Amino acid sequence: MKKVNVGLVRLLQFVVFVLFLFMVMVYFGTFLLLPLDAAVLLIKLMTAFGMNGILATVIAVPVVAYLVLMVYKMPGLFKMLMDMGMDLVNTGKARVEEFNKMAEALKD
Repeated sequence: MKKVNVGLVRLLQFVVFVLFLFMVMVYFGTFLLLPLDAAVLLIKLMTAFGMNGILATVIAVPVVAYLVLMVYKMPGLFKMLMDMGMDLVNTGKARVEEFNKMAEALKD
């Protein structure tokens, strides 16, 4: 019965690990996808008004890069966003380590 309990704890530990891994990847992936999406939407808007796609891209990419730079330069905002992500990582690590303690207690 102990092996079944330890196996169940390990299974739940894996599920929690995968869940937190997914959340962290989505959180940090959003920082990459939001500027790309803004550029694509701006290009589509410019082409809807009759501008050439290449010219729209040449205009939209620097505009989005400037907006990203302004967000990066805001005092404390970038650090706060990164700290939130790191808190998510640390919370996930703590929860996975708690499962290790439960598994060790069940082995004895």
